[in-house]
Amino acid sequence: MKIKIKSAASELGKLVIIPFFEKISGIELPISLLETQVSKNVFSGKKDSLFILERSNTIYILLGLGSEPTYNSILTAFRRITAKHADLIEDEIDLYFTADFSATQVQAALNGLMLGTYRLSHFKKSEKPSKNWNAIQLGILSSENDIEKLAKDTIKISEAQLECMKLVDLPPNTATPSYLSDWSKEASEKYGFRLEVLDREAATKIGLKAFLAVSQGSETDRAPQFIIAEYRVENPKKHLGLVGKGVTFDTGGLNIKTAGMVHMKCDMGGAATVLGALQAIADLKLPYDVTAIVPCVENAVDSLSFLPSDVIGSYSGKTIEIIDTDAEGRLILADGLSYLVKNYKTDHVLDFATLTGSAVGTFGYDCAALFTNDKVLSENLQNAGDQISERMWPLPLWDSYKSEMDSEIADIKNYNGKPVAGAITAAKFLEAFTENHPSWAHIDIAGTAFGDSEFAKTKHATAYGVHLIVKLLQNL
Repeated sequence: MKIKIKSAASELGKLVIIPFFEKISGIELPISLLETQVSKNVFSGKKDSLFILERSNTIYILLGLGSEPTYNSILTAFRRITAKHADLIEDEIDLYFTADFSATQVQAALNGLMLGTYRLSHFKKSEKPSKNWNAIQLGILSSENDIEKLAKDTIKISEAQLECMKLVDLPPNTATPSYLSDWSKEASEKYGFRLEVLDREAATKIGLKAFLAVSQGSETDRAPQFIIAEYRVENPKKHLGLVGKGVTFDTGGLNIKTAGMVHMKCDMGGAATVLGALQAIADLKLPYDVTAIVPCVENAVDSLSFLPSDVIGSYSGKTIEIIDTDAEGRLILADGLSYLVKNYKTDHVLDFATLTGSAVGTFGYDCAALFTNDKVLSENLQNAGDQISERMWPLPLWDSYKSEMDSEIADIKNYNGKPVAGAITAAKFLEAFTENHPSWAHIDIAGTAFGDSEFAKTKHATAYGVHLIVKLLQNL
């Protein structure tokens, strides 16, 4: 959307959205805008309420946010406008924010308006052409300081989230490892970061053995791609390392999944999060160096697929006993983490992965599982998440869980074979490949990256983590 900052109510156009916080006494319409009042019995700003007025060829949408709205509830309220009332929008939409709206609340509104433009109908031929949202002018009237920068930054974050959502929602015969590497190449040219992609041959030469083992059953057109991206600035405040799990489809391998396989296109949600965050960071020109490692594979069933009881190598040099080929994401993350830590000096390392059903069983779909060896980083991540409603909660990394991953034949095994503490033992496995980095966090987004909502009939991507990473850096 094209941003235009407006300085007076007289400049507003034919479609105006005015959000209100709930008040027992009722709402007060801006006199400069509407010389009328609305009864509190009709509209009082109650959460999820909406009231439409038409005066002098202008449509006014009064949007109720409730008395104590969260970032997510404001985002959702505004997302409904572009998702469900798009027919009201022609070439311009204006937002009128009263003085009691904070910068964060304005950002939530703009963020929601942008995310509401997303549609799942990527391959539908029967639908009419979608609206060209890039051509829509978004007018904003607000007393917030530097509202133009806030709006433009929010648009950039939202655009990165939309890219993340599309990557996750595209089918696995489109969003292959090569598709992700091609996307990264285009993004690197557009947003200005360096990129290197290792194919199967190059990965073999440097010893990415765990990464390669998972991809053994994939055909040439779905061959593995190990993406290495570097965003650099002058005088960086810090250097952040990111690793994202990129399993573009997970059959479970020879331990084939018996349920829910139709949704396994989302198993590259961690990769999409990292790539989307990298786009946003580069587009915003944040003053941090960022190195992103995104190992991309397909876990297919084939005569060449790796086997339960195999012992494989890894970039770290550790040997791994394969107990379950459906515990494959941690294998490519192991090589991704080792490669990052051994080749780059980063202040912090974050990995994002749709890793375990155990995380979903513990927290459901509203909270990610957080594992970290850095208390300050843990607090910073949780604070950033609370600010934008991308929440997480820490689980222990106690060494009493370490023995669960002991193998008699190899240095470590990839699964403990027990239906308990699955998210924790997976995190302990990953920890073994961090080379004792002092500030590492693993975020299991299995429940938060992909799910149900009112905006689609099927499960779909959420872009969880993209804004979180940006907010973390903005807070540091």
